[in-house]
Amino acid sequence: MANLDFRLNKDAVRGLLASEMFLYVLKRLFQALITLFLASILCFFIIQLAPGDYLDTLRQNPKISPETLELFRRNFGLDKSWPEQYWRWLWRILSSGDFGQSFATQRSVSSLLAERIPATLLLAISSLILTWAIAIPLGILAAVQQNKTVDRVLQVLSYAGQGFPSFITALLLLFFAQNTSPLFPVGGMKSINYNDMTFLGKILDVGWHMILPTIALSITSFAGLQRITRGQLLDVLRQDYIRTARAKGLPENRVIYVHALRNAVNPLITLLGFEFAGLLGGAFIAEFFFNWPGLGRLILQAVTAQDLYLVMASLMMGALMLIVGNLLADLLLKVADPRIKLEDLK
Repeated sequence: MANLDFRLNKDAVRGLLASEMFLYVLKRLFQALITLFLASILCFFIIQLAPGDYLDTLRQNPKISPETLELFRRNFGLDKSWPEQYWRWLWRILSSGDFGQSFATQRSVSSLLAERIPATLLLAISSLILTWAIAIPLGILAAVQQNKTVDRVLQVLSYAGQGFPSFITALLLLFFAQNTSPLFPVGGMKSINYNDMTFLGKILDVGWHMILPTIALSITSFAGLQRITRGQLLDVLRQDYIRTARAKGLPENRVIYVHALRNAVNPLITLLGFEFAGLLGGAFIAEFFFNWPGLGRLILQAVTAQDLYLVMASLMMGALMLIVGNLLADLLLKVADPRIKLEDLK
């Protein structure tokens, strides 16, 4: 019996290793390593093109002596050429997983990012869920009610949503919060008495603070996704097999949600991969205006101060999210439509 179980497990492992999806993921991971390596070289080179360095701000302080500045320069490795700085940074990552030290805070870059990533992901993922939960049904409704009053109203809303820049939307919501206080918190992620709350109270408090930043982050994405859903579904509804399904007397709900939507969803899944990649950059404006303790403000400060290793880690994280987003989109396409061959996806 034990030998039989061992053989079954062995066959299952062999089947997994030989499966199309496993080989595809393995291939994409190898490509991702090469992409990240080339992207890191390009990013490091572009950063070095900026005039000056982190010590320029310290040079303006007359209390800091030239000897101290030179000591900082050597400690930070700024006395070396940019190729030497790059290989030193890369070797530390490969040998010990160390992404370097922030010049401004004298703390490891990894610890700084670990503090801010959960807040940014919480805000960005909640915005993604809200956007898709609202935009997809409204896009379907607009397609089904094409050129009717509902469709025209939704078109006006989508145009208005896309026409409003994100920072204007954030400003309006911030103005709304100030004039309706204490209905909505003006900024931050937690209340003053957060530590004294129960576990459920803490969850509700964070959720309360998330409402306006999430809306600010979702409006522009919602408008675009709603229009894309409408357009894709309209294209599918004009196909011959949809007319055939209706001619057979199938219920309209079945025609739309089973036959039409299933074939219209593929481009939306591809879009989801790019939206996942844009989570980091998209959350920046909402974080800035609502004082949300995420990566956006940290990255802005790092870029302004030319905090080299913190900027590099942030750029690499953005590149990684782009790669992961595209990989997830490809795998979801395969799940949604088994006819798709992963080897044909580029």
